[in-house]
Formats: sequence, C-alpha cells, structure tokens
Amino acid sequence: MIFDLHSHSTASDGVLSPPELVARAAQQGVNVLALTDHDEIKGVSDARAAAAELDIDLVAGVEISTTWAGRTIHIVGLRVDPEHPVLLEGLRINRSGRRDRAQRMADALAGVGIPGAMQGAMQLAANDELISRTHFARFLVEKGYVKNLKTVFKKFLVRGKPGYVSHQWASLADALAWIHQAGGVAVLAHPGRYEMGKEKMSLLMAEFKELGGEAIEVVTGSHTPDQVPIFAAYAERYDLLASVGSDFHAPGEGGRELGRLMPLPECCRPVWQDW
Repeated sequence: MIFDLHSHSTASDGVLSPPELVARAAQQGVNVLALTDHDEIKGVSDARAAAAELDIDLVAGVEISTTWAGRTIHIVGLRVDPEHPVLLEGLRINRSGRRDRAQRMADALAGVGIPGAMQGAMQLAANDELISRTHFARFLVEKGYVKNLKTVFKKFLVRGKPGYVSHQWASLADALAWIHQAGGVAVLAHPGRYEMGKEKMSLLMAEFKELGGEAIEVVTGSHTPDQVPIFAAYAERYDLLASVGSDFHAPGEGGRELGRLMPLPECCRPVWQDW
C-alpha cells in the first residue's frame, strides 16, 4: 500500500485540479491520498468523486497555517469532516488575512524594483481567497527574476529577504481544536523545514502533544534522508504517530512527486494503523 497524506490542488496553491491530482496519484500507484489544501477544504468533494472512479481511498484533509513563538507552523488535519461548521469558520477566518498579507508582500517586492507582483500572483491563483507565497514565487520565476522555485526561497519571501512580511495566523491551540471538533487527526507538518534548534523543537513537540496532537510527518518531500531518523526519534520520544506525505504542488516543482517517498522507519507507528 502506498500512502501519500499531504498534497495540494488548485483549491490552494497546487496547479492541478482536485480530479487531475487524483488521476496523477493513480498513475503513480498511490492507494491512499489525502488532499490537504492550505486553509481550504472545498476541493475534497471533487477529489473524492474522482477517487471513487479510480479505486483510490481519498482522505479529507487540510493544512492549517498557525503562528507559534513568532514562527509559521503548519498543521495537517486528516480524516476531518469537510462540512463541519467549526472547521469551516476557522478556515474562513484564517483565509481572510491572506489578501492583506499578499498586498503587503507585493508592496515589499515593489520596494526593491519588482512591480506588478500582486496582479501576477492573482493571475496564477485559481482561488482568489488563497494567494500564497507559492503564487508569488511562480510569478518571480515566470518574470525571470530567479531561475526556479528553489532559488526564490533563498533570495525572496523568507525572513530577512525582500518580499517577506510577518503575519499572525491561527494559534496552535485553535487549529488543533478545529481539527478535533471536525473528527480529525492533527499532524505536525514537515518539522524539518522550521530551522529551529533541538531545544525549540522539543518545546514545539511538547506543546503540540499537550494540546492533543497525534502525529508528525516523519517522511515528507522536504525532509532529507538524514532527517527521517531524527524525526522518527522525536515521534518515539513524544509518543506520536508517524505520517508520510509528498507535499506535492505541481509536476516537476521542487523535486516532489506523488507517492515517491521513503518507507517509514520500523520504529514508527503509522498514523493509519487503526484506519
């Protein structure tokens, strides 16, 4: 069985529609796929219909942006009720701040001689409520300011670089509450991306666990092979389940493909063990 429990469609910042995403997953041999768009769950219905035709198990999911200790931390919710009113209202509130953040990002880029970023990002976003850093990154590549997305996030849009703006997302406690009230499982997404030391990471893991978090992504598209055993050890230490997900956004983008993931280390208990 091939599980991929983290992916994105045009409902947020992916480039494939939900049915196209499911079809690509089927081509890659994925058996269980979670659609986890950023702060948005409206793509799940179409994805589920496509999955039924292709004999794939579709997991209703979402990736929620949170602010913890001044950092943006992403929490994936798996097996959530996509129609639960508490979750829907929480996601609506989180999305409502994205347009303002996008304008501030565009203004910051204009300040270093890159005009038209807001319009360019909006043209690349299928959902005008979900203008993200990825849309700005694609705009910068399209206009030739950088050669690829990997380079974008070294030169722009990150702390200390042009185009970065701080933003206050949902609290960690609120995000986990929304997921749990919608019947879902809370997963700390791609912890290796947060560039924090052992002490800070331990504080994050402890608070996540204390708030009822159930799992962390041990194997994910942005983790190196060396990072996998590190986060497997964190999962053991904090008695957390382990998840896997490509964090796929687009074909050929970021070197991530649906279903092409390392196996979980044997010490891990998979998040799907009781499904």
